[in-house]
Amino acid sequence: MNNSSTLQNSLMLAPLIGATDSLMKALGLWLMFIVVSSAFGVCMGALRARLVPAVHVLAGVVLAATLTSCAQLAAQAWSLQWHQHLGFYAGLIALQCVVMDQSGFFQHTGRDRLRLCGLFGALMVGLGLLRELIGSGTLGSHLPWLAGATQPDWPGWVLTADGGMRLAILAPGGFILLGLLLAAWQAWAHPTPSH
Repeated sequence: MNNSSTLQNSLMLAPLIGATDSLMKALGLWLMFIVVSSAFGVCMGALRARLVPAVHVLAGVVLAATLTSCAQLAAQAWSLQWHQHLGFYAGLIALQCVVMDQSGFFQHTGRDRLRLCGLFGALMVGLGLLRELIGSGTLGSHLPWLAGATQPDWPGWVLTADGGMRLAILAPGGFILLGLLLAAWQAWAHPTPSH
């Protein structure tokens, strides 16, 4: 593991923990990530040959910030409530695009890029689903905001009357749940030999 992949993975951790307290936020941020990173990859692919290597990073920063700002404006126009709940995590997409470009992510084959984006999305949506189920006791709370629906305060499918365990929707609960999922994955993928 080199330094750029370590930086890239650590930058993914902030939205993974911060924006997955509900299924709506996780799914919305992942969709925004796919749109912005795909547009960034196409635009930088076209610009890379026309730029001198000294300005690649500067051009990447300007392009990523522009695309992320446009995506945030579109999200705000589509659904203000959804945009407000995303907070500053949508702005981290620009930084992630620049780091992925510098690490050579956009020079990989389409299959590798699709696999990594799908894995990140599955992890975000899965963690958002689990945290919402455990923390709020609902499923799909405010999901119509993502579709741009104006139906006010659709509570989702309420599974428990008392709400759930509030720690799961807070950042420490996200770290704890992610740690438990990683431990379960390690135990399942690499079982210990019997003595």
